Amino acid sequence: MSLDGRYDTGNIFAKIIRGEIPSVKVFEDDKVLAFMDVFPQSRGHALVISKVSQARNLLEVEPEVLADLIAATQKLAKATVTALKPDGVVVTQFNGAPAGQTIFHLHFHVIPRYEGEALGRHGEGGMADVAELKALADKISAAL
Repeated sequence: MSLDGRYDTGNIFAKIIRGEIPSVKVFEDDKVLAFMDVFPQSRGHALVISKVSQARNLLEVEPEVLADLIAATQKLAKATVTALKPDGVVVTQFNGAPAGQTIFHLHFHVIPRYEGEALGRHGEGGMADVAELKALADKISAAL
């Protein structure tokens, strides 16, 4: 999929927002949702999405929505660092399939990094255990 195109209301993140597909939520308000990535690249990998925009990527997003998203991304990163004590944290965002984007609903990744642990490949690792994701989400939520 290119950088240009129409928003697909059937994408998995749109379905999560509508409650059609379950997710392990870290926090949510009327504008944003942060939840655990079910194919994590690292222990504690979470995502932040807009609940109000149909922007497919950073190039399409409304500036006021981007402000809410980046504030929520910072909030998630701080809570993740407090809760999980990683040695570092990566914040990523992909635009277009050639850049690695696999779900065409603007989202940010917050990925804790641990010294000596390899980073998994984006979207290619095995599906995480839901109970483990819930335990991690509870730890991060408690640090908010």
